[in-house]
Amino acid sequence: MAGLSHFDAEGHAHMVDVSDKPQTARSATAEGHVIMAPGTLDHVLQGTAKKGDVLGVARLAGIMGAKKTAELIPLCHPLPITKIALELAPDPGLPGVRVTATVRTAGQTGVEMEALTAVSTACLTLYDMLKAVEKGMEIGGIRLLVKEGGKSGRYEAAP
Repeated sequence: MAGLSHFDAEGHAHMVDVSDKPQTARSATAEGHVIMAPGTLDHVLQGTAKKGDVLGVARLAGIMGAKKTAELIPLCHPLPITKIALELAPDPGLPGVRVTATVRTAGQTGVEMEALTAVSTACLTLYDMLKAVEKGMEIGGIRLLVKEGGKSGRYEAAP
């Protein structure tokens, strides 16, 4: 298990000890999307979904998801998140909605998982809000775009 910090010498999963790491400014941005039929996207654009404000509810769900990451992902550290921003952009070219989340903290470990969880939660909420209209929507493309801070520095995904 060389190189995997969440496993000890015997190969058992454990939470990484970050107590000796300095607190630094850290941020991460992730993206994903929900592909849907053009008629389903029309409900989003026109505000006619039966459950209400699809984009507003998904944005709040993404924020809540980021805040709950340590409760959902077993080996994540609970972090003092200082910023969570979600952008939900309807895209007729998909057709669907593109979701981007940026999370920031000043801490001893990064916020990549929080950004990914925010996107995942927002995408799942979009599905939930629209499933009465279309059950065949596709959630995909969830990935880390940019990560900054910490010992490993900056990471930027290839376009």
